[in-house]
Amino acid sequence: MLEELSADNLQEIIDSNDTVMVQYAASWCGNCRIMKPKFKKMAGENENVKFIIADAEKFPESRKLANVNNLPTFAAFKGGKLVNQVQTNKIEGLTDLLNEVTNN
Repeated sequence: MLEELSADNLQEIIDSNDTVMVQYAASWCGNCRIMKPKFKKMAGENENVKFIIADAEKFPESRKLANVNNLPTFAAFKGGKLVNQVQTNKIEGLTDLLNEVTNN
């Protein structure tokens, strides 16, 4: 399931879901727009994982949960903790991150 944050409450979502994948993005980011449909497709194929798109500029508290230096940044959380993150515009990097968090 995919959800776009409408409030700066990512920590609450991470705390209430076992496995969470986050795409940190911004409206001006071209690579973010390229990756969004791939992220949405992945969300549809992995019903046991919560997928979140967080605007890194609008939600600073949510941004602090990962080390976001470039966009898009993808972060994987399991059991309330950051497992790993990757800054990529390639589906392979995103797939590797998902496999890492779901195979733990």
